[in-house]
Amino acid sequence: MKINNKYNYIQGKQITDHGTGTRVYDIDNSRLPSVTTILGATKNQQFLKDWKAKVGEEQAERIKNHSSRRGTAMHKFLESHIQGVGYDDLTTIGQEAKPMAEKIIEVGLTPVEEVYGSEIMLHYPGLYAGSTDLVCLHNDMETIVDFKQANRPKKEEWIEDYFLQIAAYALAHDYTHKSKIRQGVIMVCTPDLYYQEFKIQDSVLKQWKHKWLKRLDMYHELKFDEKEQTNINMKEEDFNEPKTT
Repeated sequence: MKINNKYNYIQGKQITDHGTGTRVYDIDNSRLPSVTTILGATKNQQFLKDWKAKVGEEQAERIKNHSSRRGTAMHKFLESHIQGVGYDDLTTIGQEAKPMAEKIIEVGLTPVEEVYGSEIMLHYPGLYAGSTDLVCLHNDMETIVDFKQANRPKKEEWIEDYFLQIAAYALAHDYTHKSKIRQGVIMVCTPDLYYQEFKIQDSVLKQWKHKWLKRLDMYHELKFDEKEQTNINMKEEDFNEPKTT
């Protein structure tokens, strides 16, 4: 893989909105919701509720935290490899994540010919922002790549939000950098080193872009409803008689 600084990626600051507890990006003094925040606010939560009820809240939280730490460690190994930087993590979680990253490197990254950027921030001005794992030339196609760890193999129908993430990043990249992203690749590995790859290209990627825009509309409708409800509550308070002591 060779590095090609074809695109000029800007830096944005990722922060937590203390009012809502959600992740936002501060870009040019504008706060934009993250792609994951938008997807989280608009997805059907029933599956997650059923799973928590099945395994118990405490166990669910433990699994979630462990998976998150393992995923972060795996991403660090992959980022270091792509950037050509020596890195190791001798912690238990790091040594669990290392062979998963090596599997993705061995199988998933072989078709990558050029790297345009890794762990980069992308945004669609005024609408949303997010961080993608890799933008590259993959089998002669400009591609957005997302790395995922999983506790068990995935089915395509389970990972709609993964495809929507890719679509959101591709749309933002094309708009801000005048590019033509043709492909999204999701590279998944489990702790027992079962590797999976999901691709969306051209017309299929375009379909997912349309689906993403519908979720984005849904998010802004929800935010508008919340704002309206707040305004209603404030107006009601204005008419309340002051309490006397």
